[in-house]
Amino acid sequence: MRLEGKTIIITGASSGIGACAAELFAAEGANLVLGARRETELACIAGKIGETGRKATWLAGDVAEAGYHKALVDLAASAFGGLDGAFNNAGTTGDMGPIPDMTAESWDKVIATNLTSGFHAARHQIPAMTQRGGGSIVFTSSFVGHTIGLPGMGAYAASKAGLIGLVQVLAAEHGADGIRANALLPGGTRTPMAGDNDAHHDWVKGLHALKRMAEPQEIARAALFLVSDDSSFVTGSALLADGGNSICKT
Repeated sequence: MRLEGKTIIITGASSGIGACAAELFAAEGANLVLGARRETELACIAGKIGETGRKATWLAGDVAEAGYHKALVDLAASAFGGLDGAFNNAGTTGDMGPIPDMTAESWDKVIATNLTSGFHAARHQIPAMTQRGGGSIVFTSSFVGHTIGLPGMGAYAASKAGLIGLVQVLAAEHGADGIRANALLPGGTRTPMAGDNDAHHDWVKGLHALKRMAEPQEIARAALFLVSDDSSFVTGSALLADGGNSICKT
């Protein structure tokens, strides 16, 4: 029970990595505040967690909106008395294509969803964690923009690389407050965001030393490490859970 008695926010919790993290964190004893845009899916996941005897509440919204992050923190306080950690996992790939062909609107949407949302999250989550004597804040970044550049993913790469810079500053600013901040960098993962094109999946598998894609449960376990006290001396890091993607040249 590595999260027994702790309250954790998870965004992007309606499917994929976020949904698996919700189930895993609950099994480890956490009280959960689940966030995503899709109400029906959030309610379903929270209901399943409730059936196990654990506690989960939810609030649908858009992580690109500043007020949504405040509302999630307020919900953590009203439902469970405070906040101990957050897995800020929501994100989007956006419209893909070369930068000269990309519209400013497409760029702005990806940056707002993936990076500016991190600013809004930290601005509200860190003070709440400080009131509890510390906590762990985790952001889902990517190997894209960190160890590799994939054509057509300029906005995505910039946003995810920006999160790594953000956690480094957050870690330096708030370490004395007992706050740890880290980025999690998954490799290719079998989620709805990855689509169902078998030929594309085969290509993605080849990018990894393990020659396969991750299951979302595998990435959720890495997130659990960062959120829990198992990583008590880990802060300001960019943790690769990428199946060897970053070192693979074959």
